[in-house]
Amino acid sequence: MKSRIFIYLFIFTALLSLYLFVSSNNMLEEKDSKIKNLDSEVSILQDSTQNLQLQVFDMQYFSLENNDDALSYYDHLGLENPSRYISDKLLETNEQKGDNPLVPYEGMENDFKINKIKILNHQWIIADFSDGKYWGELLIKYELKDDMGVDFTMMDHLLYTRSN
Repeated sequence: MKSRIFIYLFIFTALLSLYLFVSSNNMLEEKDSKIKNLDSEVSILQDSTQNLQLQVFDMQYFSLENNDDALSYYDHLGLENPSRYISDKLLETNEQKGDNPLVPYEGMENDFKINKIKILNHQWIIADFSDGKYWGELLIKYELKDDMGVDFTMMDHLLYTRSN
């Protein structure tokens, strides 16, 4: 009787060991496949990140912050951030009552005001303006003087038409 109990115990232990071996093998294969999937996703994300970085570099090409030649025009003024200073001066033109004086149109819904500004180099700015319903863009020439004054001259403009 004792020998049968040992045989049954041995068979039970062997079956349990076989089950644990097979299930751990399956878990290992599943984990390996998940790791391979994650590796492929990581490589896809790295490619996407690299593409986005290249797009950002392309968008920053025409900007005063990344143009050392244009920034050298302002070295003698000791400005820490010329783009911010010039943007602030341009936005001050919005503070006047009525339409912004650089916008050559009369506001139809409200007054036309400058919203977004992109300083291209040491002479040119592209700006977006709107009255809340209608919008357009300006190409502005500017000059930052030694006395820290800024002169703005509108070079060209466009007003988008609404199609409704």
